[in-house]
Amino acid sequence: MTQKVRFGHKMREAHFGFSPSYTPLNHGSYGTSPLPVIGEQRRYQQQELERPTKFIIYDLPPLIDQARTAVAPLLGVRTDEVVFIPNATTGINIILRNLKFEQQDVIVHFSTIYAACEKTIASVAEIQPLEARCIELEYPISDEEIVRRLRETIEAVRKEGKNAKIAMFDTVLTFPGARMPWEELVRACREMGVLSLIDGAHGVGMIDLTHVGDVGPDFFVTNCHKWLFTPRGSAIFHVPLRNQHLIRTSIPTGHGYSYPSSTSPSSHSQTPFTYLFEFVATQDWSPYISVPSALKFREEQCGGEDSIRSYCFDLARTGGEAVAKILETDVMATTSPTAFTNVRLPISSSLFGDVPRREWESSKAGTIKSWLNRTALEEHDTYLQIGYHAGSLWVRLSGQIYLELSDFEWVGGVLKELCGRVEERSEE
Repeated sequence: MTQKVRFGHKMREAHFGFSPSYTPLNHGSYGTSPLPVIGEQRRYQQQELERPTKFIIYDLPPLIDQARTAVAPLLGVRTDEVVFIPNATTGINIILRNLKFEQQDVIVHFSTIYAACEKTIASVAEIQPLEARCIELEYPISDEEIVRRLRETIEAVRKEGKNAKIAMFDTVLTFPGARMPWEELVRACREMGVLSLIDGAHGVGMIDLTHVGDVGPDFFVTNCHKWLFTPRGSAIFHVPLRNQHLIRTSIPTGHGYSYPSSTSPSSHSQTPFTYLFEFVATQDWSPYISVPSALKFREEQCGGEDSIRSYCFDLARTGGEAVAKILETDVMATTSPTAFTNVRLPISSSLFGDVPRREWESSKAGTIKSWLNRTALEEHDTYLQIGYHAGSLWVRLSGQIYLELSDFEWVGGVLKELCGRVEERSEE
């Protein structure tokens, strides 16, 4: 289907509600929704406001089922293998807090893990006998090397007499914004008898995931509100039928929980897994049931997933090159295209030295990042997603259908001026 409004500033003006002065180059962190989708969400909220009990008890369940039916094909999985949750972090918590760990059990992850997920592992390890094993990862690196390191680490764990029970990895990393070879990592886990847990926070709506069902990860979670244009917050939680017995409770535990001693047949038409998440607790369900509206917008106004993906990937590539040229630095080399680009900032590493991974935000590098964030907002009305990786500070920029190359060229000039001021401040 052909798009009705040209991508770029015309699309922004027609369908997005940004402040006129704001330049949104950090789509990846929180996403945004087009105005037609927000309109549909508010229609549902109005229905709930007018007749709350009727809406929640009678209208909501079939609407959620319709949304699950609409979204399942994006992962290539069965409708009864997907439910909605608020965000990917919640999904990671649900999985790790449902699994039973025993002495010598190990979870394997990469050093590029999302910070909240790493803290979730540490939190679970306070109450269960779980050990974490971290695989160091620095870009540039090949997909083959990433898979090799996973296999090597699992083998090393076993040689120590321990059990590599589960491995966690991303579809697309939060920082740096790079696509992981998650398909090959899942296959490696299956061959080695290790559970695979995929943090797809940056997944659906950005990269093609219609083969998730064929690849067959053990657990998969992906945010809708980041790249699929749904309101915040909504995420898809996919558990294949073979593993649904491992998820005994939602978080928090809701009305769908079944007592272990219960032998009476269910009085509802849902499977135990989908019923578990149908009504967890009182909340705003409108982001979930707005998913069909977001998919309709993407198809009818944007020309479909391939059209969106092509524009965003190309803009991220050309935009990153333009920024790197202005800054006289380079774009981080990654193996596969995404809607992210990572550009090295022209700030000498001598200003902050070698920084431990978990401590960089409290170091001098973190101080520089915070100053750049605040100053860019106050002086230029834009937010810069800056991170530390492989000894340098980088800015992660997002390609999106409401942006144009001129936005990247503009921010390149902003960054050049701000980074110059950082260098000047260090000499005072």
